[in-house]
Amino acid sequence: MPSTRRRSKSSRSASAGSAELALLERIRLRAAAQEPTPELRLGIGDDCALLRVAPDEELAVTTDLSIAGRHFNLDWHPPESIGHRALARGLSDLAAMGARPVAVFLSLALPSNLVQNPKARSAPFIDRFLDGLLALAAKCNVPLAGGDLAESALAIADVVLTGAVTQGKALLRSGARPGDLIYVTGSLGGAAAGFACLSQMAAAFKRAKSAGRLKLPISVPEKFNEILKPHLYPSPRLAQGIWLTRNAAASAAIDLSDGLSTDLTHLCTESGVYAELDAPALPIAPAANPMQALHGGEDYELLFTASPDARIPSKIEGVSVTRIGQITDQPFRTGPRQTARTPVTLITPKGPAPLASQGWQHFA
Repeated sequence: MPSTRRRSKSSRSASAGSAELALLERIRLRAAAQEPTPELRLGIGDDCALLRVAPDEELAVTTDLSIAGRHFNLDWHPPESIGHRALARGLSDLAAMGARPVAVFLSLALPSNLVQNPKARSAPFIDRFLDGLLALAAKCNVPLAGGDLAESALAIADVVLTGAVTQGKALLRSGARPGDLIYVTGSLGGAAAGFACLSQMAAAFKRAKSAGRLKLPISVPEKFNEILKPHLYPSPRLAQGIWLTRNAAASAAIDLSDGLSTDLTHLCTESGVYAELDAPALPIAPAANPMQALHGGEDYELLFTASPDARIPSKIEGVSVTRIGQITDQPFRTGPRQTARTPVTLITPKGPAPLASQGWQHFA
């Protein structure tokens, strides 16, 4: 891998070095099977990758950490899902900027038993992890161009993604203006509902394990696949973000990774505006409840604003688009002398109410 540095130490055994080289070669061979792209001039094999974008484009760069026990659970999540989700998080950031993906870099810190476990009945974790990551990479036409490896007691995946967007055309959080309308792609709360279902199953399986009736990791019954899919295998809205950029349709955008209440607050803060959400208009996922739609994270839908004069279709590249509110220049008054303490007000059939940011926040 081009940016992979093999940290040889005299105290490290030859077998350990051989294992590292073997893993590097496994990853390199799998990456070589990807379709070539014109932007990647040089991939895995040298000290750096070489990327090239068009003269009228800017490079968009994002990075996301996935940490065992924080972003995924080795006993709950299939390795394919962990790999898929690690890449989907960064791809969603590119989508929110209206950028097309150019290359992905993957750094892994893994316990040795996840690389090669002779006692395992199925393929090693690393191979199944790569199955998930590379399948999504192929679907989104983004090649694996390099990364780094390290042995660690804690499993960590660090994904760096580069993308390209026409100069001066990137979607920003800071472009919303009073009078703009608020839209969202797809549906809301599906990932939170799936996570809640998976958590309940995991708790039941853990009790059964304690009683000696089964072993972890859990095996998810097929009947739950549909409700778990939004959590295990989210779909970053790249095509929709690129459409918004090409058609100059959006004034601001953000991806819904931390939850609607939190991410809309981020957008309002960056734009210096306020927002009113129409509660009955929210496109709630079939398995979700209103609280999950408002505050549940990891939907990876696009939240964007657009001028009332913009022609926003009901579907963009096959994905539904719903108008859910409007941008204002002042907080909604909830009483004669009281105004909302947050930038976002939820308009319900019972009246308006401030919508506190209750989505995901690290260190909260």
